[in-house]
Amino acid sequence: MPGSDAGRSGRGGGLTAAGGDFVHLVIDYAKQETLGPVKGLGRFVAFGVAGSVALAAGAVLLLMAALRALQSETGSTFTGHLSWLPYFITGALALVVLGLAAWRITKGPATKSGAHGHDGRR
Repeated sequence: MPGSDAGRSGRGGGLTAAGGDFVHLVIDYAKQETLGPVKGLGRFVAFGVAGSVALAAGAVLLLMAALRALQSETGSTFTGHLSWLPYFITGALALVVLGLAAWRITKGPATKSGAHGHDGRR
C-alpha cells in the first residue's frame, strides 16, 4: 500500500529491509567511530616522528658546530696534549641536553600550580 509503513526503509520489503538497514547503519557507525580516530592517531604519530627526527638532526648539527668552534676558534688552547678536551666538552654538552630532555619527558606536560586540584587531576 502506498500509505503504509512497509516502505519506510526506502527499499520496501518491510521488516527484512529494516533489519538490513539496521545492520548497514551499525557497520557504518563502527567504521566512523574506529577508522576516524585511527586515522587521526596516525597523523599525530607521523607528525611526532617527523618532529623528533628534525629536533635530533638539529641537535646533532648544533653539537657539531660547537665542536668545530672549540677546535678552530680557540687558537692554540686545545692543541697538543689537550686536543681531546673539545670532544669532552661537546660530549658533556650533549649529556646536558639529553638530561634536560629526559627531565622534561618524565615531568610530563607543563603544569601550572593552581590549574588543577590538589591531586593533579582536572
